[in-house]
Formats: sequence, C-alpha cells, structure tokens
Amino acid sequence: MGYVLGIDGGGTTTTCILMNDARQVLSRSEAGPSNYQSIGLDAAGNAIELAIAQCLSLPSLPSQITIKGFCLGLAGVGRSKDVKIMQNWVRKFYDRASESVSVKWDFPPENIKIYSDSAIALVGGIGSEIGIVAIAGTGSQIFGQNKQGKTKRVGGWGYLLGDEGSGYNIAIGGLQAVLKSYDGRLEETKLTDAFKTHLKLSEIEGLISVVYRQGWSVKDIAALAPIVAETAQGGDRVAQRIIEEALEQLVWATRVAINDLFLPDESFEIVLIGGVWQIVNFRQSYQKAINAIVPSAHVILPRNEPAYGAALLALGNF
Repeated sequence: MGYVLGIDGGGTTTTCILMNDARQVLSRSEAGPSNYQSIGLDAAGNAIELAIAQCLSLPSLPSQITIKGFCLGLAGVGRSKDVKIMQNWVRKFYDRASESVSVKWDFPPENIKIYSDSAIALVGGIGSEIGIVAIAGTGSQIFGQNKQGKTKRVGGWGYLLGDEGSGYNIAIGGLQAVLKSYDGRLEETKLTDAFKTHLKLSEIEGLISVVYRQGWSVKDIAALAPIVAETAQGGDRVAQRIIEEALEQLVWATRVAINDLFLPDESFEIVLIGGVWQIVNFRQSYQKAINAIVPSAHVILPRNEPAYGAALLALGNF
C-alpha cells in the first residue's frame, strides 16, 4: 500500500499527516512554526523535518513505508518566488530523506506539491478544491477556486496593511476605542472597564506599558478579541460597532471572491476557519448576509483540518 504525507505549516504549529490511498489517517504529529517569512528558512525547514520524522516513527506503522506523494501547505508561500524558495529546500530535503532505510520515496522530487496554507484549508475544510475558505483568526483572508481552476485571494495582507475582520483587527479596534473614549473623542464604553479588569490595570494609561513595553505580539493582541465580543454581547454600542464592521469587511471580501469565481446561480460551499467565527451570532449573521447576495452558497464548518487537505492534494484524487 502506498502512503502520502500532508503538511500544514503555520506561524505557530506545523502539522504532519500520514494518509493511505483509502484516505485513512494513520499517523499525525506536530512541531513548531514553519513560516519561513517570520522565522527563517532553516528554522522552518527544521520544524517540517521534525514533524515528518515524528509522524513516521509511530510503532504501529509498517516497518517499510513507501511514500508516493507529498504536499506542503505553508503560511508565507503566497507568491511564485516564495514557492521557488521552498522548492529549493524540498530538493535538498528529498536527497537526505531518500537515504532512509525504513522509508522509500517512490516519486521524483519535482512531484512534491507546494501550496499556500489557505489552499489546503479550503481542500481540508470542504473536501474539494472548489469553493471558498473564509479565514478569520489572528489574521484574515478569503481564498477560493472554481471548476475552471481559477483562484482568487482577497485580503491576507497582514496586520499592518489589512487583515480586516480578524481577531487582531477586532482587538486593536477595541483598544483604540478605549483610548479615544479616554481622550473624549468617543462616547463612554464598557470596554474600558473590561480591558482594565482583564489586564489588571488600575488606570487605562497602563495600556501603554502592556502593549509597547512588554513586547506584545500580534497574536497577544488578537487574543483580546473575545473581550470586545463579550462587551458587544452585553449591549455596549461601541463594541457592537467594532463587531459589525468586522462582519461587513468579511462579507465584502467574500463577495469580491464570489463575483470573480462563480455564476449568480452556481452552487458552492464556503467553509469558515478561525476563532472569530465563534463570536455569538457572528457566523449566523455572516451566513444571512452571504445568502442575501448569493442564495446558492452554502456556509459550512470545516469537515477536516488543513493538513488533511494537504494529504488529499498529495493523493491527487477527489
């Protein structure tokens, strides 16, 4: 029996799945981050190799494994020049891996597939290359593909240039609203007390020390998005406007992708990935807005994880 490997290389975790040709997952492992844009190519490559080694070391696996396909879905690989950089790394990895006694790599290195993380999220979430994935986690991006193979990416420009509707976008909107309220440039908001309580601040000026002097990352700030969501749920109008704006941005970005890829009456699925969709009534409001534009679109939750999608792409049969 032949096997394939699927890699989901993200900014926090690298996941590897070993799948057989019957789509059964036989092994799964995790390692550190593998976004080469943020940690460098060597560190990213080490994380990928570690995840593969751990995935193939399960005692219950056959003593001799034949790998017939390999697909990597990687964060930070959205452009052709990024793919070429990873292709160079893949060739070197393949040469080393081919020397293994217990694993046989039964395909040429040029057949190793490299995709963006959003592409494998689409395939994993839907089980098909056709449809749209709406990612709203720490960052945000809309990605889709139609029956003709045309793809469309909307957003995904990072926290400085975009990521509208993301956890970071929601959180930073809440923090900015609190400081504007403190200045008198905005009405009073319950977000002030909510952030002070959560961050254990006696005065709201303490945000400066927390955010700037403690070296908070994008992920640290994005983790405050639930505070904004909970305050909005409690009836605070300022927080509600921030959540509403996030929803509108995601709907607008999705609409752009839909108009570029699908006919008005064409049926397709939109899979939602990321923590923002867990906000109370957020997913339902998104679905209602999308169906008002395209009634034939079906909004779903992921059927499988992105690494599963990478393994399916390695198999090459849908």
